[in-house]
Amino acid sequence: MKNQQNNARENGGDAALERELAGLKAEYERLRDEKVRAEQDLANLKNQLAELEQRAKAEYGMADPEGLEKLLAEKRAENERLVTAYREHIQGVKEGLDAVEKSFQE
Repeated sequence: MKNQQNNARENGGDAALERELAGLKAEYERLRDEKVRAEQDLANLKNQLAELEQRAKAEYGMADPEGLEKLLAEKRAENERLVTAYREHIQGVKEGLDAVEKSFQE
């Protein structure tokens, strides 16, 4: 009877170990698949970065993020200056038209 109880415990323990092993194998497969996807994503991102760097060099003569930020700041300042100058020009045209209208009314 003691042997039967030990056998039952051993068989139950073996089944539990087999279930655990199956779970571990499934987790390993999932992690391996996740690793493969992560490596593929990394390779794709590296290719995209290389393409964007080439495009930046072709369009702006550089691919350095700090240099591009500086260039962007310069372009924004230039745009602001041009808009201000255009606004002043339009205001001058309006004032000139107002002056012409006043001279006709007088």
